[in-house]
Amino acid sequence: MGAGTSPADPAPADRAADEPREPEERDGATAATDTATDGAATGGRPRRSRRFPRFTRDTARPEGGGRAASGDAPAPARQWPLLTVLGAAGLGLLIVVLDPFDQAFRIGTILIGGALIAGAVLRWVVPSVGMLAVRSRFTDLVTYGLMGTLIVLLALVAQPAPWLDVPILEDAVRFTIR
Repeated sequence: MGAGTSPADPAPADRAADEPREPEERDGATAATDTATDGAATGGRPRRSRRFPRFTRDTARPEGGGRAASGDAPAPARQWPLLTVLGAAGLGLLIVVLDPFDQAFRIGTILIGGALIAGAVLRWVVPSVGMLAVRSRFTDLVTYGLMGTLIVLLALVAQPAPWLDVPILEDAVRFTIR
C-alpha cells in the first residue's frame, strides 16, 4: 500500500482488484522470488495467488442469515423473527418507562427477558431467522438464553417484596454489606 491508499479504495484501472500487486508494491517480497514462482509459461503475466487476501472485501453471511420469508414478501414479513423479539422487548421497555400500574417495573423487565428467551427458541426451532442470526446457532442460543434467563431472575428477586426468595442471596448480602 502506498501513501494515501486504503484497502477500501478501488484498484487502479490498469489492474484488476483481485490480481496480485507488482513486486515493488508488495510488502517484503523480492523480484527474485516472483520470477521463480510466476514462471514464463504464463506469458509474463503473474498468476493469481492462492493465499488468502490481506484485506477482506466481503464477509460471509451468518449460518441462518437467509431471509425468513420469500424474497417477494414485503421487508417486515421477511424479518418476522427479529421484529417479534424487538417488539416484545420494546413493549417491555415501554411498560418500564411509563410505569402505568403497580409492579410495572417487574412485569416489563420479565417481558424483556422473555423476549430474549423467545429469540433463543426461535433461533433453535426456525431454520431461517433472518437478521436474528448474528453469530453461530450455538452462540446465539447461549447468548440469548443466558441473558434472558438472568434478566427474568433479576426481575423476580428485585426488592422490595421479591416474587422469588433465594436464601443464599440474603446470606451473601448479609456477609458482604453488613
